[in-house]
Amino acid sequence: MSKKLCDSRARARLSGSFSVRPSRLHWRLAHLTFLGLVAGGALAAETDEHALHAGHEQPVELAPLVVTGVAQASPLKVVTDPKLPRQPVPASDGADYLKTIPGFSAVRNGGVNGDPVFRGMFGSRLKLLSNGGEMLGACPNRMDSPASYISPENFDRLTVIKGPQTVLWGPGASAATVLFEREPEQFGEPDWRLNTSFLAGSNGRFDRILDAAAGAEQGYARLMANSSQADDYEDGNGDTVPSRYDKWNTDVALGWTPDADTLVELTAGRGDGYARYAGRGMDGSQFQRESLGLRLQKTNIGETFYGLEAQVYYNYADHIMDNYSLRDFVPSMMMPNPTLSRVDRRTLGGRLVGTWQWSDVELKAGVDAQRSEHRKLMNPAGAANQMVTAAGSDALPWVPDAMLHNYGAFGELTWQLSEREKIIGGLRLDLHEATDEREFFRSHDASSMPIVSRDWDNPSAGETRRDTLYSGFLRYEERLAELPATWYAGLGHAERFPDYWELFVSNPGPVGTLQPFDSVRPEKTTQLDVGLQYSQGPLQAWVSAYAGLVEDYILFSYVPGVMPNMIRAEVSNVDATIAGAEAGLAYRFTSNWKGDASLAYAWGENRSDGRALPQIPPLEGRLGLTYERDNWSTSGLWRVVASQGRVAENQGTVVGKDFDESAGFGVLSLNGAYRLNQTVKLSAGVDNLLDKTYSEHLNLAGSAGFADYGLDATTRINEPGRTLWARVDLSF
Repeated sequence: MSKKLCDSRARARLSGSFSVRPSRLHWRLAHLTFLGLVAGGALAAETDEHALHAGHEQPVELAPLVVTGVAQASPLKVVTDPKLPRQPVPASDGADYLKTIPGFSAVRNGGVNGDPVFRGMFGSRLKLLSNGGEMLGACPNRMDSPASYISPENFDRLTVIKGPQTVLWGPGASAATVLFEREPEQFGEPDWRLNTSFLAGSNGRFDRILDAAAGAEQGYARLMANSSQADDYEDGNGDTVPSRYDKWNTDVALGWTPDADTLVELTAGRGDGYARYAGRGMDGSQFQRESLGLRLQKTNIGETFYGLEAQVYYNYADHIMDNYSLRDFVPSMMMPNPTLSRVDRRTLGGRLVGTWQWSDVELKAGVDAQRSEHRKLMNPAGAANQMVTAAGSDALPWVPDAMLHNYGAFGELTWQLSEREKIIGGLRLDLHEATDEREFFRSHDASSMPIVSRDWDNPSAGETRRDTLYSGFLRYEERLAELPATWYAGLGHAERFPDYWELFVSNPGPVGTLQPFDSVRPEKTTQLDVGLQYSQGPLQAWVSAYAGLVEDYILFSYVPGVMPNMIRAEVSNVDATIAGAEAGLAYRFTSNWKGDASLAYAWGENRSDGRALPQIPPLEGRLGLTYERDNWSTSGLWRVVASQGRVAENQGTVVGKDFDESAGFGVLSLNGAYRLNQTVKLSAGVDNLLDKTYSEHLNLAGSAGFADYGLDATTRINEPGRTLWARVDLSF
């Protein structure tokens, strides 16, 4: 029986001010100093000096590889190592790493902090967890999406569970559940290990990563730190795209293992950074993260009651965006002065899960809960306007505008019918609460001339809405006797409570009309998932397909406001149909040559209005060819994306909308990897070898604040042109 290796974060205080901040500057200096000292020592160390640490050395890899695509571990599940080098070279955020998995794409922001999309589904339809805890962003327009706070190379394993086919990890995951996990350290005697890497590339790209641990049989300490920075990149035309960023993260884990079946682990972490965006009117000048976690894991308790997992976590995001620190200030009608907006979000959660085992049956059952508070820096000149002038902003008060709770109970059962067949099923019940703490909201006064924005009394101020929602699934899996293949079919149902962005962010309608907080209904998805995985000799192949009905799909529509050049976002419910598939194969032609290919297609229709569902990525294929020999390898990747003509103009999500059809493109990339010895591995590559000018379908239009870069509200943001990169990995 395998142990479930999931991390978590904790916080005992539910409300009020909180800080684990010695000083942002002190954390930053300590982080960079430690990276420099340890990396410098690693480069100067002799390999022979550490021959005694063979218990923690990686086995010799005769042909080190660069990841260009991820195959499935099973017809339903994808598992990959986020520490491996990848092509195209990803930014230091979760969305870019997920893009190497067929079916994933991202709403592009430019250089960093994209928002992941799976099968055309966005936002809280994806349950994105790090060490079992959820890090929720604070920006009303998801500039700091949950993925932007995740540095994948600080984790040991990335797992994706497709569709509503698990109930173990919280409510609402109708599209997929994504787990970034760290494994506990295991030392049989006093020992240590050290892994570090450096990446340098075009456009001033420079990454430093450190993962160090020391311990003994009774416990361990682990330090994970990374820093990533880049300048503005150039597209295939040689035009500069505003996209520079600088991010860092530091996490510490302290584990106690009194025996082989017990783990108690405490984790703490911080991070920060900045990023400027070609497609937004403001840039992110602060992405401050604070995290705490505590978990208990006990196994082999008894013959039937096998194990217990308990964890609590605390995550805090303090986000600042402004229009002057990372760009030349350009006055506009909405922001005539240098302006900033500061928001934060405090999330506290936990789960308790027990495991029961019988001869052919395993049951996991438990409870979970989460509390999330969102606040904004209040502008006394405008009660509902969170945009404030830069001068004196530090003295302004924090005011909460939203409070969300959910409490869940769940159970998931696996029944091994025979050596080749099993049935997996699960049910969960969730109670959701959302309290509207806004005293005012901002809307437009059509009776005044000229028409101006005003702060109106909020008709739902102080109201709490509650919903009890249900989710469940039933899946059959079989390993065929006639063929070396496994197939599955599962029917799942997920009910999703509207998230913060859907309840509180859309621009209110005219005064006196029903507001989104009262009108937006929970989203309900019923989906059939089927899949097949085949493996024999030199051929491996897999396919996953799905078809679903979404009742009360939550849709953003962007309509003209009553003021000139103003767009207002409205949220409504429609009924939708979704379908699609991902497929892949790999074939080894000889002992040195192998090829692989994958294909992903998503389709969606708004049945209520008889039109396409917005923000659906186009058909995408990947073709790869690799040559391996001894301790080196080289490979090529050809990514081909079709045009997308099925669009719903001016509809989409809180981040982006369909504003035009998109053209297809193909991008060729090359890479190579070489292992000097067990300690040193080198890899290098060139992305977009032919320097092609192209843009993704899921994209943002340019910001008028960058008109001197040739960008405006009708201009798509192009992707990087030819990009060179090199990386060195060191393991001791």
